[in-house]
Amino acid sequence: MPPVRIVDSHVHLWDPTRFRMPWLDGNAVLERSYGLTDFRAQADGLAVEAIVYLQVEVAPSYALLEAQWVASLPPQGPPIRGIVAWAPLEYGERARAFLDAAVAVDSRVVGIRRLYQDEPDPDFCLRPDFIRGVQLLPEYGLSCDLGLRQHQLRNTIGLVRACPEVSFVLDHLGKPDIERHRLDPWRDEIRELAAFPNVLCKLSGMATEADRERWTTADLVPFAEHVFDTFGEDRVMFGGDWPVVLMASSYRRWVETVDELVRGLSAEAQRKLWRENACRFYRLR
Repeated sequence: MPPVRIVDSHVHLWDPTRFRMPWLDGNAVLERSYGLTDFRAQADGLAVEAIVYLQVEVAPSYALLEAQWVASLPPQGPPIRGIVAWAPLEYGERARAFLDAAVAVDSRVVGIRRLYQDEPDPDFCLRPDFIRGVQLLPEYGLSCDLGLRQHQLRNTIGLVRACPEVSFVLDHLGKPDIERHRLDPWRDEIRELAAFPNVLCKLSGMATEADRERWTTADLVPFAEHVFDTFGEDRVMFGGDWPVVLMASSYRRWVETVDELVRGLSAEAQRKLWRENACRFYRLR
């Protein structure tokens, strides 16, 4: 088990009977409610101190209600100390009205994620209005989670280059093709992205990008090592990606896997990974 208490930087909660979530349709594992009680049961025996909630791609008309719902959940442990909400950043300056409303929901709204991993336009994140929407985030004290697939990393580098004042974190390593053990071109793109000091990376979502039935820790090692080599110990944080991780792993197994992946790091580096980097990046109280 990890030698320190855990702040999980990437946890989802949802109730598809409350909010429409089209992407869950027909998913035998995920098409059900997952709440704090479920998470607490699956994290039993693990030293999870707090979590950061990540938006879950409800239908856009529910997005503000989603943030309000999460903020209203009872403070049962582990507490939600940060909320990363959705916002229509592609509207540029016109996203301000939504951002005003989002930060008014709760002081724990610390970031925005506008997923573009399934956008059919490969240049979506380079549209001028989208870039402008992202550039607004520091005015609101908000960070930006980057949700994308590996083939979008090249354009994401362009987005980051245009937004030097924004604090970014790359979710799930940019979803490399772990199942086929393909390090390139992901490896070079990650090195280029990591050269920007305002970008961090979450060690998360790897099991679901591997062979979900047969993956081993060894399959993940070259990808995890490259992230630490490029981002360094100050810019990598642990993310559980629960309950999405359940399609490939139990939550406990994922924590134990990351513990094995980082066992060779110093005690200080492990504290940063499991807790301190997430607290600093998301300004958790």
